[in-house]
Amino acid sequence: MFISKGTLAVRLLYLILFGLIAAVPQLRAADNQDFDTYTVRVDAFWFNARPAGVFHGTRGDGSFNLQQDIHFNTYTTFTGSVDWKFTRKNHLLFGITPFDRTKHFVVNRPITFQGQTFNIGLAASGELQTNAYAFGYQYDIIRRKRGHIGIRAQIDLFDVVGTVSSSAQVTNGTFHVSQRARGSLRAPLPIAGPVARLYLLSDSDRLYVTGQVLGMYFFGYGNFLSTIDTLGLTVTKHFGIRGGYQLAQRFNINSKSNRIGLNLTQKGPVAGLEFSF
Repeated sequence: MFISKGTLAVRLLYLILFGLIAAVPQLRAADNQDFDTYTVRVDAFWFNARPAGVFHGTRGDGSFNLQQDIHFNTYTTFTGSVDWKFTRKNHLLFGITPFDRTKHFVVNRPITFQGQTFNIGLAASGELQTNAYAFGYQYDIIRRKRGHIGIRAQIDLFDVVGTVSSSAQVTNGTFHVSQRARGSLRAPLPIAGPVARLYLLSDSDRLYVTGQVLGMYFFGYGNFLSTIDTLGLTVTKHFGIRGGYQLAQRFNINSKSNRIGLNLTQKGPVAGLEFSF
């Protein structure tokens, strides 16, 4: 039976939650000696992303597929966050994940988007920009020496631009003028879900796992899901390394008569550094 990486990420978070809950009765006596003690934490990750999905034009005016039409490959980008833990159980958070990828390709089927039609054989380029900014609050429902379980609520602001263009050229003896079709989407999405961190050794903060699942269903408007699950190693008091897998974005925003529609998934492995002060 095939299990997707996104499903594995969700299951890993459930295992973390179960492990932490199972450890809670043994940890009550050490509440004031958290391994995870900090005021400000900065995470900076390298992200090997693979975008997939479909961009729909306004008024149902055509679409293009990021994989079938433009053949986007994986590419590297940055994702980072800042966590200000202003009390033992309360956090304010900010995150950013920028994407900007351009791919040159030859049109293998007629593509119509935003009133422009790109015919078979044209040399064209496709660009996808998806900048995501997150502002959130987290409360740790359970916080013990070996970790915590919390609930996070945040607003994700998405600024998405999709472009298909071709220069003036001659294909099969026919002259084609230059063309450019562009669609943009800006959407604030409220999302929420559980987050967790569990230190695996009872007498050390050296090794830990983290997980989170954030999402929301917006009824006729669309839906959103993101996950990140990592294994971490504390190198010094203020410095650690982490690696894992991230479903950065999987969202569907339905196209209406006057706006762009988008079905987009960006996922892949992550590796990076964690700084705690």
